[in-house]
Amino acid sequence: MEQAHELVFIGSLLLLAGIVAGMLSTRVGAPLLLAFLGLGMVAGDDGLGLHFASTSTAYLIGSAALALILFDGGLHTRRRVFRLALGPSVVLASVGVAVTATVAGAAAVFLLQLGWLQGLLIGAIVSSTDAAAVFLLLHQRGRDINERVAATLETEAGFNDPFAVFLTTTLVTLASGHGDQSFAELLYYLAREALLGAAIGVGGGMLLVQLVNRLTLAGGLQPILAMAAALCLFAGTQLIDGSGFLAVYLAGLIAGNSRLKSSQTILRFHEGMAWLSQLVLFIMLGLLVTPHRLLPQAPAALGVALVVILAARPLAVWICLTPFRFTVQERLFIAWVGLRGAVPIFLAMIPTLARLPHSEVYFHVAFLVVLASLVLQGWTVAPAARWLRLEMPSDKRHGHRLDLEIAAAGSREISAYRVPAGAPALDRSFEQLPLPRRTRIIAVLRDGVVMNRAQLDRLQPNDVVLALTPPETLEMLDKLFAERRGPLAETALGDFVLDPNVPMATVVDLYGLPATLSDRAKTVGVFLRQRIGRRPVIGDRIHLGLVDLIVRALDDDRITEIGVVLEPERDPLDSVSIRRRLKRLAGGARRVVRRRRAAAGAGGPHSS
Repeated sequence: MEQAHELVFIGSLLLLAGIVAGMLSTRVGAPLLLAFLGLGMVAGDDGLGLHFASTSTAYLIGSAALALILFDGGLHTRRRVFRLALGPSVVLASVGVAVTATVAGAAAVFLLQLGWLQGLLIGAIVSSTDAAAVFLLLHQRGRDINERVAATLETEAGFNDPFAVFLTTTLVTLASGHGDQSFAELLYYLAREALLGAAIGVGGGMLLVQLVNRLTLAGGLQPILAMAAALCLFAGTQLIDGSGFLAVYLAGLIAGNSRLKSSQTILRFHEGMAWLSQLVLFIMLGLLVTPHRLLPQAPAALGVALVVILAARPLAVWICLTPFRFTVQERLFIAWVGLRGAVPIFLAMIPTLARLPHSEVYFHVAFLVVLASLVLQGWTVAPAARWLRLEMPSDKRHGHRLDLEIAAAGSREISAYRVPAGAPALDRSFEQLPLPRRTRIIAVLRDGVVMNRAQLDRLQPNDVVLALTPPETLEMLDKLFAERRGPLAETALGDFVLDPNVPMATVVDLYGLPATLSDRAKTVGVFLRQRIGRRPVIGDRIHLGLVDLIVRALDDDRITEIGVVLEPERDPLDSVSIRRRLKRLAGGARRVVRRRRAAAGAGGPHSS
């Protein structure tokens, strides 16, 4: 009994220490997950002497933790974000993972003196990214990134884990001598695993929504019901050889974009569970490793890490994203922040559980690759976003929406918000609030008193607003009543706001901008949309003469506000852009050809 108390005491002490370490790491700009991992190593065999060496226990805890992290990721992924990034994310999570695994595996073959099967196994283990780590780093500084880039990283993280797991388990089977399947059979197993995971995830998510909304439970049990259902979906799908990781992510996506009773309670609970899962997972992985035993593989593992960071990931991103018209800055950022997190270390346990020869090498290399990625990439995520001009004001989605369970008639529901200081809703009079379509404010409470709408001029901080709105417009209301933090919110999206219905000719004449006659006949909004050439997101910009035009606000896919930067900073890639150099060379070549043709025409038989 005393031993049980000691375990509870040590476990809770480690969690407290992890939270304190996370606070300290935030102050110095260090990655939070690196702090958690470092704490586990300090507490382990080579530090304070806590011994933990059960790979099977670590695999069990890691599976549950990753399932909860993916479920929370799905809950917080908006349907619009998912649609925006579905195509590029699926390609990155399949072709991208395969390219990364192949290049990293080739590096492991030569650096670690392994056979091709063993080298490719290491490549498969380190091929998966951890976008949750990226967003932790950005959000701890109160910053966000371009929505298209964020959506791609976020959705990729939900999809690439299943493919990395499939590659790893397939190669482990082959390495153990039990695999004699043909390539067609392997493709069949992969397709079956993905289809089972997708079908069970979508169906399970719909069933979860019905359970939460129809069962009458005590308030505290609803988030626990959601958590139990998520773990059940994950484990059940794995038992029938489907992708449990994909199933639990899609279930969270379905539930998070549906009407849920006590939705804010469920979201806050699972956000806390995701933090707890990250904390437990990384401390446990730090405990599992013995630092002095990493040294023999350190030089080769560092080489593999550099190949993954500087060659494999960039190559995969360039191959996968070029057809989707991502800008050079966006591709560079996605390539750089392909951060390795808990998944590679988790996958490195599979060879140990399968009792493969040299399984310790796989684990140590994966651990060192993750460590190098957290140090090298983790510390530079925010500067890279700033340098590539992808940094956006922080979007505190759902931060001030209150949990209110009042059913409304038809296809609308009632939502409540407490208005924070600095919210965009405070910038305009009450009658001029930019409400989404089919949205109506039905009451405003100030100090517990319902205000008379006829006497209400402006909203004030701490007012409670009740709004009748369709579920699909909740995200826009969240932004209207969200808190803006820091000067970036005022400057990143332009020096001032331009109405998208202003004629382009007016702007061209006012600022002396280059434009064709057809461009002058358009509105600024239509011109900007056509120049972007894809579905716009907030932060998209084009450079025109002496100004930058930036998408500042959207209503669905319609541009509603345009920011204007009068003295834009120089594009960081101007001096290295191969495309611009090729254009200049092509332009020079065309001018030479025209001059030669003109000279040939002047010197022809009809010339005098």
